[in-house]
Amino acid sequence: MRTRRTRSVLVAASAALLLSGGAAMPAVAQPRPQPVAPAASAAPAPSAAYGLTPLTDLFAERLLIADKVAAAKYGTDRPIDDPAREQRILDDVAARAVGLGLDPAAVVAVFGDQIEANKVVQRGLYARWDARPEERPTERPDLDKEIRPALDRITTQVLDTLVATEDVRSSPSCELRLYGAAAWSAYGHELDVLHLKGMERALPSACGRANDQAIPRT
Repeated sequence: MRTRRTRSVLVAASAALLLSGGAAMPAVAQPRPQPVAPAASAAPAPSAAYGLTPLTDLFAERLLIADKVAAAKYGTDRPIDDPAREQRILDDVAARAVGLGLDPAAVVAVFGDQIEANKVVQRGLYARWDARPEERPTERPDLDKEIRPALDRITTQVLDTLVATEDVRSSPSCELRLYGAAAWSAYGHELDVLHLKGMERALPSACGRANDQAIPRT
C-alpha cells in the first residue's frame, strides 16, 4: 500500500512534467551542481515537504549523475554492479556516521538505496541505448576524475543533511513529508519516468529506523 502511494505521488509529478513539456529525456542528462530552487513564478513548495526537500534534492541530483555513470561504462568492461566498490562506500559512510552521531546501520541502508537507485537508471539507459543506437552518448565522461568526485561531494552533503533532518526522519509524519519532498524534487529537477523510478527506489530507508511507518523496500 505505501509503495503504491509512493509511486502514485511520483507518477503525478511525472504527469505534471509531461503537461509542462519537461519530461523529454536527453541522451545524457547533465547533473545539477546545486539543488534546483523552484522558479520565482512557481507555486511555493508545499509545507508537506517539511524540511526533507534538501535530502530528496540530493537524491535527485545523484540520480541525474547516474546518466554520466552509464555513459562512462556503456560499451566497456566496467559493469554496472561493482560489489567491491559499493562495499567500500558503505563502509566509509558507516564510519563517518559514528562521528556524526548517526546510526551507522540506518545510514548504510540509506546509501544502499542510493546505490540501487543509481543502478535502476543505469540499467534503464543501457536498455534504451541497446534499442536505439542513435541515442547512445557520443562522449564518454571520465568516471574517476569527473564523476566520482561529484558523487563524493553528494555523499558528504547527504550525510550532513541526514544529521540536519534526523528529528523529522524519526517522526511519525516522516513518510508523508517524504512523499511531498520527493514529488517536489522530482518536479524541480525535471525527472523523467526512468528517473522517477530511480527516485522511488531511493526512498525506502530515508525515514530511518525510529519510524515504524517507513516505506518498505521494493
